[in-house]
Amino acid sequence: MTLVDAPAIPLSAPVNLRDLGGIPVAGGAVREGFAIRADDLSIVTGAVADELVAAGLSAVIDLRSSDEVALTGRGALAAHAAVNYHHVPLMASIGRASADIPLAQAEFAEMYARMVEGASPQIVTALAIIAHAPDTVAFHCAAGQDRTGVLAASILLALGAEHDDIVADYVRTGANSAAIMRRIAPIMTPLMLRLGVDLDEAARAAARAEFSPAPMRGLLAALTERHGDPLLPLRAAGLDEALIARLRRRALA
Repeated sequence: MTLVDAPAIPLSAPVNLRDLGGIPVAGGAVREGFAIRADDLSIVTGAVADELVAAGLSAVIDLRSSDEVALTGRGALAAHAAVNYHHVPLMASIGRASADIPLAQAEFAEMYARMVEGASPQIVTALAIIAHAPDTVAFHCAAGQDRTGVLAASILLALGAEHDDIVADYVRTGANSAAIMRRIAPIMTPLMLRLGVDLDEAARAAARAEFSPAPMRGLLAALTERHGDPLLPLRAAGLDEALIARLRRRALA
């Protein structure tokens, strides 16, 4: 069900897209073209979609809720039959989840931990898609920060990355925060207002504070403290050594 009566959706290039290539992991570094993380790929222009496919995109993992997908669908990438689409929401409903989202980004650590522990089956599904894809996989939410950041951290943990390198990838989003808010505002602002959340207020709060590494550091610390092995929630949901090995072969090949 569509939650807002949206006018024509403004299309634009992503402002928080980056390749995981070059990040150090066990046995070397992630190769370019293995996986890319991004802000909303459902609102890219046709030209951007064509460029992504020409560069080797073979699959998209959409981490958004059904509420969000109902607004924009798959967008221009749907015209490319060779790109497999996978809807793997890490939140069942952005509306229900919004009540538990802190306003300040620096306070997101526990939200991230709950996401890993509560959506472990979905995260493992995403890891399996990436492990078996023939070429580049892109994964995205709306901003490419929180749900995308949690999946990026999960990928890098499975690949044996050090915590500092996972945090370093996460904080690269900070430089893009203002551009992200401008890009997603035409869609997310009316949706969130209908759900009782003032996205403009969140944007103003973000503008007043520096982007903090604390949420990702807190996530990794919480998973380690609670489970010993930070991958344990994912292992309990089906992440076995065979899948990890396949993921590593794909990432390092």
